[in-house]
Amino acid sequence: MNDLLSTDLTILLVEPSVTQRKIIAKELKDEGVQNIDFADSVSSAIDALNQNLPDLIICTLYLADGDALALLDHVHEHFSEHQLPFMLVSSETRRQQLEAYKQSGVVAILPKPFTKEHLGKAINATLDLLSPQELELELYDIQDLRILVVDDSMLARNHIQRVLQNLGATRISEAENGAQALDVLHESMFDLIVTDFNMPEVNGQELTEAIRRSDEHAHVPVLMVTSEANETHLANVAQSGVNAMCDKPFEPNIVKQLIYQMLEQN
Repeated sequence: MNDLLSTDLTILLVEPSVTQRKIIAKELKDEGVQNIDFADSVSSAIDALNQNLPDLIICTLYLADGDALALLDHVHEHFSEHQLPFMLVSSETRRQQLEAYKQSGVVAILPKPFTKEHLGKAINATLDLLSPQELELELYDIQDLRILVVDDSMLARNHIQRVLQNLGATRISEAENGAQALDVLHESMFDLIVTDFNMPEVNGQELTEAIRRSDEHAHVPVLMVTSEANETHLANVAQSGVNAMCDKPFEPNIVKQLIYQMLEQN
C-alpha cells in the first residue's frame, strides 16, 4: 500500500475543452483527487508550472499552440530534476502517433473516453512512483541485485531506472542498444536484464536469443519492455527466451510483481 494517497496529489490538467475539463475533473474527484489546477494550452501550462509544480501532469494530445509532446519536451528540459510524472489522454489509436510518448517515459496513456478502471490504474501508477515501496525478496537482497537496463531511449531508460530504484535497486547499469548490451555482458555479470524490444543494431529479441546461447548468462532472467502491439511479433518474442513481457508505458506495480515472480519462483 502507498503511504501517499490520491487525496494528497496536486494535478495540473491541460485540456482546451471546458466540457472535457469538467468531465475529467469529476472523474479525478471520484478517485479522491481534490487539488486540480487547469491550463488550456502549452504556454498556459508552462506558466502554471513556473508558478507551482504539481505531482502529476495530465495532458490531452492536441492543443491550440502545440501538442502534449511539446509540453513534455519542455518538462524534460526545464524540470528534469523534479521527475514530474506525465499522463497523456487521447482518442488517438494509431501506434506511430503514440510511439514518442511511449518512449518518453509517460506514466500512462489514457484512452478518450476512459473508464474508471483506466483512471484508477493510472493514478495508482503515479502513487507508486511518488511513494516508493521496497521489493522484499527471500532469495536476493534487492540492494545487491545487479540489473542491466537496455533501451535506445534515454528517457525510457531513466523512467525504468526510477521504477527500479523505487523498489530499492541500487546496482543498475545501462546500455543504449542490444549490441552495446552484449559488450557489457562480456565484462560483467547480472542478476536481471530489462530490455526494450525495438532497438537499432541488435533488438531485444536478438539480444535475448544471444543471452540464451551464452554459457555465462543463459540463466539470467530477462524482462522485455515493449510498445509493440503486433500479436505475431509478440509471439515470436515470447519464443526467444524472455521470462516476462510488459507494455510501455508500464505500471510500476506490474513490474514489481513480474520481477518478484522471475526471481523468486523460477
